Amino acid sequence: MNKDQAQVPRAASPRTLLYVDDNPADRKLVETIVARRPELRLLTAVNGNSGIELARASRPDVLLMDINLPDISGFKALEILRSEPATAHIPAIALSVNAMPLNVESGLEAGFFRYMTKPIRVDEFMQTLDAALEFAASQSARSK
Repeated sequence: MNKDQAQVPRAASPRTLLYVDDNPADRKLVETIVARRPELRLLTAVNGNSGIELARASRPDVLLMDINLPDISGFKALEILRSEPATAHIPAIALSVNAMPLNVESGLEAGFFRYMTKPIRVDEFMQTLDAALEFAASQSARSK
């Protein structure tokens, strides 16, 4: 297998990643990375409240959530999404400049699937995304 090919089996329809981040440079970087994966559809939101609304409407396979958002924190957005049956199962990856071990621990305790730090490391990002997509697929298969 070519190293540029995805490690996750390709789904019949595109898998959706919702990225919530107010930083345009970070959004552009994620757009560039995800563009290499034709089986993925990227949706973006610039704050927590619009991210919550978009998650409710689109039911993405995976969430990528900045912690420091301008309106509500990524923690609060995750708490709201976890409280709703339609979005509670979606694996959410935290993405933050807060890289202290206590920050990571707090993120995982809050219910994030994984906690990644900025700047984004492409290899780590892709591995984490693949793990979250695999987890989402297993959850979907289990609920059928």
